[in-house]
Amino acid sequence: MREFRWEDLPQVRAVWDTAGPGIHLDSSDEAEGLRRKWEHDPDLFLVAQADTQIIGVVLAGFDGRRAIVYHLAVLEAWRRRGIGRRLMIELESRLRARGCPKSYLIATPDNQVALAFYRDLGWEVMDMVLMGKRFT
Repeated sequence: MREFRWEDLPQVRAVWDTAGPGIHLDSSDEAEGLRRKWEHDPDLFLVAQADTQIIGVVLAGFDGRRAIVYHLAVLEAWRRRGIGRRLMIELESRLRARGCPKSYLIATPDNQVALAFYRDLGWEVMDMVLMGKRFT
């Protein structure tokens, strides 16, 4: 496990693109948006690597008050080996070290595998409405 490097982008995109319906990518996940995110929180963009292949990724952000986990994905052939868990544990450790008191993540209600995974890590479902607005 290590921090993302810009040359990892094609492999990271391949992990996300093949992750299945749980990863929802949009225009902010294109190169320009990812570069801005990476430059802001390079320590919160982590990859898991086997030999030269990126096999897992987690991307998060911290604004000084709260954090959000944007994407966690592991290549299907590498799932159920603790890679996602290790990525999340390392991410949470880094957030704590930065003084982050609370983090959020978004999972769709039909993604029961992800919900069970996050519950097992101590995350709780919150009763709230998520709203969004595009500016571009």
